[in-house]
Amino acid sequence: MPSIADQVRKAAPAIDTVVSEYCAGYMNHVSTTSSAVDLQADVEFVRDLLLNAGANSHTVATLCENLLSELAPLKAQQSLSTTTAKKLDQALVIGSQRESASSVGLFGGSVDIDSVGGRKVDSRVDKKKLEKAERKIQAKLEKRAMKTVEYETSKLLNAPAEEDFDKFFMEVNPLMLGGAAQGKSKDIKIDSFDLYVGAGKRILSDTMLTLAYGHRYGLIGQNGIGKSTLLRALSRRELAVPKHITILHVEQEVTGDDTAALQSVLDADVWRKHLLLDQEKITKQLAELEAKAAELEGKPEAEEERKTIESERSELDSMLSEVYARLSEIESDRAESRAASILAGLGFSTAQQMNPTKSFSGGWRMRLALARALFCKPDLLLLDEPSNMLDVPSITYLSHYLQGYPSTVLVVSHDRAFLNEVATDIIHQHSERLDYYKNSNFDIFYATKEERRKNQKREYENQMAYRKHLQTFIDKFRYNAAKSQEAQSRIKKLEKLPILEPPEEDQTLTFRFPEVEKLSPPIIQLENASFAYNTSRTIISNVDIDVQLDSRIALVGANGSGKTTLLKVLTGQVDPTSGMVSRNARLRIGYFAQHHIDAMDLNLSAVSWMTKNWPGKSEEEYRRHLGAFGITGTLGLQKMQLLSGGQKSRVAFACLGLNNPHILVLDEPSNHLDTAGLDALAEAIDKFEGGVLMVSHDVTLISRTSKQLWVCEDGKVSKFPGTIEQYKQDILAKADEAGVVQRH
Repeated sequence: MPSIADQVRKAAPAIDTVVSEYCAGYMNHVSTTSSAVDLQADVEFVRDLLLNAGANSHTVATLCENLLSELAPLKAQQSLSTTTAKKLDQALVIGSQRESASSVGLFGGSVDIDSVGGRKVDSRVDKKKLEKAERKIQAKLEKRAMKTVEYETSKLLNAPAEEDFDKFFMEVNPLMLGGAAQGKSKDIKIDSFDLYVGAGKRILSDTMLTLAYGHRYGLIGQNGIGKSTLLRALSRRELAVPKHITILHVEQEVTGDDTAALQSVLDADVWRKHLLLDQEKITKQLAELEAKAAELEGKPEAEEERKTIESERSELDSMLSEVYARLSEIESDRAESRAASILAGLGFSTAQQMNPTKSFSGGWRMRLALARALFCKPDLLLLDEPSNMLDVPSITYLSHYLQGYPSTVLVVSHDRAFLNEVATDIIHQHSERLDYYKNSNFDIFYATKEERRKNQKREYENQMAYRKHLQTFIDKFRYNAAKSQEAQSRIKKLEKLPILEPPEEDQTLTFRFPEVEKLSPPIIQLENASFAYNTSRTIISNVDIDVQLDSRIALVGANGSGKTTLLKVLTGQVDPTSGMVSRNARLRIGYFAQHHIDAMDLNLSAVSWMTKNWPGKSEEEYRRHLGAFGITGTLGLQKMQLLSGGQKSRVAFACLGLNNPHILVLDEPSNHLDTAGLDALAEAIDKFEGGVLMVSHDVTLISRTSKQLWVCEDGKVSKFPGTIEQYKQDILAKADEAGVVQRH
């Protein structure tokens, strides 16, 4: 049976951990103290805390019933023990001294176990067995400590300086060429470890990590569960990954400097870069020796010096041959074409590949970081939400590239379409453990997980019914002489039943946009509209598009193609430089910005921020409105800087509905949302009675919510005659024609 504290944690897995840990500790104290307490009041106190923090009311009610039924008999027994203790005071003193004696022995002290309380007593303790048991316990504790990884903030957690990258890369990935790593298994198996983050917050407990070489694993779980922490611990070898397995983690954007994008990718393979530097250095030294030998030609008195030069040249020739062999082994001659191909696939034109890294925005520098990782071809490639930094064409290229990746991939992602295409296996991180779903993409995992949950629930309910049946018979006939033997038999059956825990309930979220007031068309219409920031830089030109109350439009295209600019023109944030925009005079638009967090005052609570920007409602009305987007309990009253990225996004979605919009304009709404949040958003859009215009890279969200697909490309906006899947196939076909094909 799980402990009292574990029951409390399991009943409210999604709330703030500070609240859940406090409640768990409080109830653990209540369960162990022998003082007289008001148990009912304590349970009600914990119930109110959990509900205010946003826990599920049904789950909390079940928890409270279990706590009362489990603790009430315990309290009665404690009260009886307290009364009895007064009569057994002397015996307890002796027992306590014996226990102290044993404890001292356990920790290395010494005591005469035969002498207690000033008199000689007969000891039944086998000293040899006791010492053996102590050694076993100590060895077990030491072994456990060795397998515990307390992952604190790493010195390289923040973006390292470029000069630190080389040192870090060579430390994490020692050079093993010339067959040094051949024949060694590249499977990863780390047995029984714990993983902590920060000041003792445990995210994995007594867990095993198994990664088969060549498989591509999708690591999924709720926001804040610790997936990124696991990736960081692996990338820094804070978990016991074999030294011959190379690792690379795409985590931070590339530091901007004067290095060209293409050269930055080439430099990512640090060992290749250093081998080329060695080649250049040795070649220069050989040239100097050749020049010196030429000067000494025909001088008999310089015979000894010529021998020295010949010896040095022979040594340098040998070193150069070794460098050539190593460069050949890593196929250095193909490096530049391979790097250019990867960059092209991620959206970098030939001209952009020559631009300095400092000229790119943060999103493009993240693409550079991804390109550098793909170029290095590590044995273990770690990707953290790679689709968040990419547009649909680049995601399509990346998924196609990874499908042929020969080594191991571990990717954290909430993008279902991406995982369906890339993943060969799924790892589900939850409840401080990892569950494995072999030969599964996301859809197979989801179906299998639901089937497992149903089976667990069915098994649990059947056992509870059987337990109740046995217990009813036992209670009825325990003291019946004729039935006592049968009652005893059922007691033994009850004791032998395995302890089953109720299956975890999946986190469910519900978004709810308000009802829409009807308007007469036209709603929004662009006619021959163009926009340019200056005369030399036209962003969009001659665009004709209209949005109605029944529109479900997805706008796709490469980053920088003008999608966000088009949304700003439609919503009136900027005026077109030519052409016409017409809007219904009564039209209200709900606009979700791609960088919505930048517009929030994170020092305010969600309720305070709403009151400041959308005044006119009571605090209760704001809290009720936030509750429609999963911001329940005290979350709406906390400073928004304490909320997770997904929770901040939910606040932004809640604000969309405050002016009762007719049209929702959404710019990359899927960023920061986990699977539950994406499902809630898709369902809310589907039920919304107004029009929707959305820019998104999430293929699943587009396919679930959109009826029309518009492509923004080369400043033009045109309707695509097909589905998002057909658009992706079109992208791959064009990439093949352009020679941007998969290279490994």
